[in-house]
Amino acid sequence: MRDSATPLKELTLRGIILGAIITVVFTASNVYLGLKVGMTFASSIPAAVISMAALRAFQGSNILENNIIQTQASSAGALSAIIFVLPALLMMGYWQGFPLIETAMICACGGVLGVMFSVPLRQALVVKSELPYPEGVAAAEILRAGNPDEHEPNSSKGQGFIDIVLGACVAGLFSLMTNGFKLAADGISTWRSVGSAIFQLPMGFSFALVGAGYLVGITGGIAMLLGVFLSWGVAVPWLTMLQPRPEDVTISSFATAIWVSQVRLIGAGMIAIAALWTLITLIKPMMEGIRVSLSVLKGASGSQSLARTDTDLSPKAILRITLLTVILLIATFYSFVSQAELPPITAWTLVLIGTAISFLLGFMVAAACGYMAGLVGSSASPISGIAVISILSVSLVFIGLGQAQGMLDNEQNVKFFTALAIFCSSVVVAIAAISNDNLQDLKTGWLVSATPWKQQVALIIGCLIGAIVIPPVLELLYNAYGFIGSMPRADMDASQALVAPQATLMITIAQGLFAHTLEWSYILIGVAAGIIAIIIDALLARSTHLRLPPLAIAMGLYLPPSIATAIFVGALISWFIKSRNRANAARSNTDYKKLLENSERQGTLFASGLIVGESLIGVVLAMVIVASVGTGGSDAPLALVGSEFAETAKYIGLVSLVAMCLLFIKRSLRA
Repeated sequence: MRDSATPLKELTLRGIILGAIITVVFTASNVYLGLKVGMTFASSIPAAVISMAALRAFQGSNILENNIIQTQASSAGALSAIIFVLPALLMMGYWQGFPLIETAMICACGGVLGVMFSVPLRQALVVKSELPYPEGVAAAEILRAGNPDEHEPNSSKGQGFIDIVLGACVAGLFSLMTNGFKLAADGISTWRSVGSAIFQLPMGFSFALVGAGYLVGITGGIAMLLGVFLSWGVAVPWLTMLQPRPEDVTISSFATAIWVSQVRLIGAGMIAIAALWTLITLIKPMMEGIRVSLSVLKGASGSQSLARTDTDLSPKAILRITLLTVILLIATFYSFVSQAELPPITAWTLVLIGTAISFLLGFMVAAACGYMAGLVGSSASPISGIAVISILSVSLVFIGLGQAQGMLDNEQNVKFFTALAIFCSSVVVAIAAISNDNLQDLKTGWLVSATPWKQQVALIIGCLIGAIVIPPVLELLYNAYGFIGSMPRADMDASQALVAPQATLMITIAQGLFAHTLEWSYILIGVAAGIIAIIIDALLARSTHLRLPPLAIAMGLYLPPSIATAIFVGALISWFIKSRNRANAARSNTDYKKLLENSERQGTLFASGLIVGESLIGVVLAMVIVASVGTGGSDAPLALVGSEFAETAKYIGLVSLVAMCLLFIKRSLRA
């Protein structure tokens, strides 16, 4: 670790500008990926590599300035998790588009509060904790490797950037072939029926998901694959066997309808209980975080160190920024509630209660997500589960309030309260997502001897830039693709609609709670299955080195099967590379740990490139589609073939996936 007293430039104007440019890129990428498949990626590592390459054009750059840029960029990328909830307002028909000011304010207020809540958690969960912070440590290693004063071999400099660019080009080209030219399929499914029971054998070809699976690892990949088996190998066949299929409906349409309306509720129950279990296991660090928070705000002795590397934002700054953010949050809630034209007392009651719930629940989940990010990494942290718990908690509060005031006796009020619960939950998710990512960045900063308060300022700047970028990107993607159940134009191709799986789940839960129509039997089955999964995972952890994370199983059950299978392919690549490295080390008497570190670094960078490349092409194609449709053209303006090419496209997609996987393995083992 560098001498903490060394005076180096850190928070610079050029760094802020460069960080803003990278912020726009990764925020747009994450918004697209999250809406398409229900997952976002941690952008710290690719942001560190890109900023490292860009800073070479300037004299006097250093590792601390590089760290500030990746900190700023990754915070905005994390804020994109707001899309897990906010699109639900369009999908339920309450919004007809994304209001620029309200959407930006929700993102900004939630993001800044997430930063403020993560300040006191830094001492408890970063400095005084043994949590591994995999992505934070990896980002620190990349920063060190790319800076001469870290004494790394010159030959390694620039290699990370090459891997990122190669992965991005490969994934971007395939995405263009599938979503633009239509020359390749993005997946293949085989449907089979045994009697009246229907099965599906799916395979997704998304390169971005393969990259995400590599980062998730074999444990999470196997757990998600188990979820797919429980969904399409057990639940769907069982339910289709119990319910007669209409004669004019295909087996694929019938099974998919069963999965959407019933099996996904089982997945929701599993997600809820798995996330609740996660929070229960985190009570101790949460209490520690609250204790440290109070000591900082009171300015207690020893809460602040004079050392540069241990100087957080001052208690007065935290208090003032928090107070200002809460005031802006109140104004944002008032803007939303005032549209319902309620009596002033009722409106202000809802505004204040919504703000209070967002603040208090957000503080609790900040500690939970910060701990989980330190344990398994930001990409694998259960933001979706936090969203489920948030919508359940917030909805129950507003149901009680609405019933107490006799306001839930007509459809219009029920729709408003449902929308308000979703709006409130979006703030909580923004807080959770930022805390989830920020502590990874603060871990990176601690390892490279950065100044914490300067990182925290960069995090705030990143959140504000992300809040400006997210609303127009959401509007662009909505007008280009639409969401399932919410299409901006009647003539759009529903098969191209963005899935937005978490937002769909939010609607299902919230509307079901308010209308008393929620299929609790399926949710309770999911809860029971989740409890069994928790017990099995605990027994495995006690007696073996194997794990089956319950939340990963639940996500495999809930997400479209093509997503989980593609993630499993990436996880399988990760396992294979580790196994080959172990065999190579034994055969050549080489240090296995060093081999694995080098291999994983290159694999991580290539995987990050796959994610970035596909996501960016998705955003570019969205712009092309919007321009085409806006001028009266097709919603597939780049298509080179028609529907008759569909079967051939599947084989091209499969061959492309295999070729990419071989390249992935070769690049990683080359280390």
